[in-house]
Amino acid sequence: MTPFRWTPAHVAAIAEGGYPVAPRFTAAAAPRVVPSIDLWDHWPALTPAGALAPIDGGLLVIALTAPILPDPEARHAVARLRLFHRTAAGWRDLGALLPPALSPGSREWAGSALLDTARRRLTLYFTAAGRPGEAAPGFDQRLFECHIALGDDLRPVDWTTPVECVIPDGEAYETALAGGGESGTIKAFRDPFHMRDQGSEWLLFAASRARAESAWNGLVGAARRDGSGWRLTAPWIDATGVSNELERPHAVAHQGALYLFWSTQRKVFAPELRHAPTGLYGVVRATGDTPWQPVNGHGLVFANPPEAPAQAYSWQVLPDLSVWSFADLVGLDRAATPVGEACRAFAGAPAPVLRLRLAGAHAALVD
Repeated sequence: MTPFRWTPAHVAAIAEGGYPVAPRFTAAAAPRVVPSIDLWDHWPALTPAGALAPIDGGLLVIALTAPILPDPEARHAVARLRLFHRTAAGWRDLGALLPPALSPGSREWAGSALLDTARRRLTLYFTAAGRPGEAAPGFDQRLFECHIALGDDLRPVDWTTPVECVIPDGEAYETALAGGGESGTIKAFRDPFHMRDQGSEWLLFAASRARAESAWNGLVGAARRDGSGWRLTAPWIDATGVSNELERPHAVAHQGALYLFWSTQRKVFAPELRHAPTGLYGVVRATGDTPWQPVNGHGLVFANPPEAPAQAYSWQVLPDLSVWSFADLVGLDRAATPVGEACRAFAGAPAPVLRLRLAGAHAALVD
């Protein structure tokens, strides 16, 4: 498959202030799931075919969590995966997903999971960031696969040793991930998302193009499973010259088309493209090897409202076209804030759920 080039011309077509925006919400609409912890990137376990996987009257949800800290940005250095059971009655906390001694990183970042409801067993794909025991948080990002048995109360009771499943090659995919070491410059090899397409199993992930001509070299990378394991393929999306990060890529099949979505923040666009907002972006193609087209002609599905440009992030479109995200700096009229102000504004909780309408290459929020 030839990578789709998301170009400066596509992004230039996003009219300043003329794009769809999510409704503004208040902190009261995004209460913390557990009062003592922050929660951000989160996702439900799906079936191997990519459908929602109800179990015991709800959905199993995995989330990045951390203790509430004076600076909310510090959460990334201590993030751990946590398991919840989400039902109509609310969220039940099932505790840490992985025992600390089993974790291959100094912290854990986002991924995806498959649920075998009959065997009550999870297959987890996740990002291990850093290395155990390191003196300071490192920028290593490695993709792992692990199998987890669930007890009668859905709590994890047994684990296989996590196995590194996809490794960057330094040819198509960057291996030096520190970037400038500052927020927005770090390179990517993270956020594995499992999917099936045309009879094959795939892992999509956020990555960076090796030997790129631009420092803004974000990719949606891909690996396909064959008889001996996962094998890197060409990236699916190449945003060289456009954006440094295409985060939490994921795909949804709908009415004979495949939609590929990702999240991007304004600050990681190339400087001349920073009229483009923090939002959910995507492309679409008909089932098969037909070319990708940018959704809505430029790739932007919807954005945060201009008066609250950082109210939510890390969107995921689910098979029922509901859209999950987390409540970020709620109520602030700018994304960059002093630490104290950011701490007061950071919600650390699930954002109100949105819903999409998809028709060919057009996407819109349902009112």
